[in-house]
Amino acid sequence: MSKLLIVGTVAFDAIETPFGKTDKILGGAGTYIGLSASQFNVDSAVVSIVGDDFPQKYLDLLTKNNINIDGIEVVPGGKTFFWSGRYHNDLNSRDTLDTQLNVLADFNPVVPNAYKDAEIVMLGNLHPLVQLSVLEQIESPKLAILDTMNFWMDNALEDLMKVIAKVDVITINDEEARQLSGEYSLAKAAKKIATMGPKYVVIKKGEHGALLFHEEQVFFAPALPLEEVFDPTGAGDTFAGGFAGYLAKTGDISFENMKNAIIYGSNLASFCVEKFGTERIEELSGAEVNSRLAEFKKLTQFEIALT
Repeated sequence: MSKLLIVGTVAFDAIETPFGKTDKILGGAGTYIGLSASQFNVDSAVVSIVGDDFPQKYLDLLTKNNINIDGIEVVPGGKTFFWSGRYHNDLNSRDTLDTQLNVLADFNPVVPNAYKDAEIVMLGNLHPLVQLSVLEQIESPKLAILDTMNFWMDNALEDLMKVIAKVDVITINDEEARQLSGEYSLAKAAKKIATMGPKYVVIKKGEHGALLFHEEQVFFAPALPLEEVFDPTGAGDTFAGGFAGYLAKTGDISFENMKNAIIYGSNLASFCVEKFGTERIEELSGAEVNSRLAEFKKLTQFEIALT
């Protein structure tokens, strides 16, 4: 088993979907990644920042899930990062209604000494310079995974390219892969992104699954067709947490094992969307995870009769 270090926001979200709306609830990339990875009982820590308006019960929730919070800085008198968004009827597109950086605006991450030797580093979606700072504090990671988004491609591309050059795996969605590479074909896009640094490129396609590219090899994992989708917030982070958590649990970072990690990530993301915020992931049992993995297996395994 490998140590897993996660950097990402621990935050408040307010969400509106066609199925309802929430007040301020627990959110943030670091939160979703941590809770998802905790399904594998790995030794993990989250590096983040919150204000003293952040409820103790949320920090206790992370601790209860065996997530080390020594790297979460609490700023006296500060306000926690807040995001509010409204999803359209297709649940794939959304409008950001409000973003308040608050304490995140001056975030200088400090990796706890006990995790400077982490073998696996999961860089959640944040300013590229924050991600770079964390990477520079780690002694010699076996695998560095980067999640990013189009906002940083639009506003901090030069810094983002520096981080991309230093990581082993990048996870982005199909629209972002096309923007970053300038290629429409996802196969061509992945090849171009691989020349920027990462050996492995994971392209997330939401309800249509995920693709894993490595040199000339390609693997596709479908997403499980779900009857109920309430809130897609955090699904990509939950996927990343499952992916990184599984790799940390097994300690095997080969292409073959990354295929399993993609399936585990997709599986956990399928639960995340069933309730608002982190609610579904918080209450998830191992039996439910295994039952849905069996459904994935049925969905993806078949015999082809050659004519």
